[in-house]
Amino acid sequence: MKTINTPKISMICLGLLLTLIAGCAAPSDEMEDTKAIQPAPVPTFVLSRDSMPSSLKIPAELIAYKQVDIFAKVSSYVKNLNADVGSNVKAGQLLASLEAPELVAQVAAAESKYRSQQAIFQSSDATYKRIIETSKTPGTISKNDVDIAAAKRNSDLAQLQAAKADFVASSTIRAYLTIRAPFAGVISARNVNLGAYIGSSGKGAELPIFTLQELSHLRLVISVPEAYKNYIKLNDMVRFTVKAYPNEQFSAKIARRSGVMDSQLRSEHIELDVSNTNLKLSPGMVAEATIAFSGGSKSFIVPKTAVVNSAEGVFLVQDLHGKAVKLPVTKGRETDSLTEVFGDRLVSGTIFVKKASEEMHNGNPLN
Repeated sequence: MKTINTPKISMICLGLLLTLIAGCAAPSDEMEDTKAIQPAPVPTFVLSRDSMPSSLKIPAELIAYKQVDIFAKVSSYVKNLNADVGSNVKAGQLLASLEAPELVAQVAAAESKYRSQQAIFQSSDATYKRIIETSKTPGTISKNDVDIAAAKRNSDLAQLQAAKADFVASSTIRAYLTIRAPFAGVISARNVNLGAYIGSSGKGAELPIFTLQELSHLRLVISVPEAYKNYIKLNDMVRFTVKAYPNEQFSAKIARRSGVMDSQLRSEHIELDVSNTNLKLSPGMVAEATIAFSGGSKSFIVPKTAVVNSAEGVFLVQDLHGKAVKLPVTKGRETDSLTEVFGDRLVSGTIFVKKASEEMHNGNPLN
């Protein structure tokens, strides 16, 4: 009779027990791994009509209401400068004096000719009057002499008028040697110094003598996107801020609008008149304008991520019984997160993908 080895039997039973436990646990781990790699469900939303947000934030720019680059009208040299950068000037104030010796000589010659011709006309006119007076006595003056005196007088008068016109023109050109401010404002640029040569064209005319800007009255220029064209009108109030005063808000009314779309930006140019009597604002400042729109009819408003703009066109992806269906749409107004859409196949209550992409083709399953 053989003796049974009890420890050996115990080890065998323990091994079988561990194998059985491992076999039972394996299916559970595989199920957990399968659940872990399940794709996340595609987020969707229900299409409905709503009102678009009542305001639009858009960048704008401040420019001077009046701005002019002042050039010389005749070739000359700078004699005096009476203004510099930052000078506040009044309308008609003398800004600079120029000198052109040859122009002065031309004016003097024209004046001398005019005075000479004036004396000649006075002589021929007096002679004509005496002949006319004498011819009243019969037989004293022939008719031919009267005609000769009249012709001489008329010729001298014509030459006098020509000399006068030449003198007036020369005097007007001489007035070009004084540069005056066309309106009240501030000198924002000066590009010449004393003695500099300046011309009306070519060399010496590359840069203006002065740049004059009106600061007490500014323009706020905004390019409004095409989608918002029908929501703005004249005298609408617009509020704006600038980086120089982040905690202060300014306001102005729409004063002018171009009425046409820019061929590149596809936007309408509008301008607002901004009072700046305290001179806090400056031309060239970039502003952030907020345009408030009056309430309109409700339309389909969807998340911006739901609209796909691809080579196939603009479309939404509908979730139709778990399958993707592309519906073409037309975009309207937009905000940072929402888009207004239009389409013949859009129906309230249908379900659409919230984050659509070009890879979602018709008939593809949606998890």
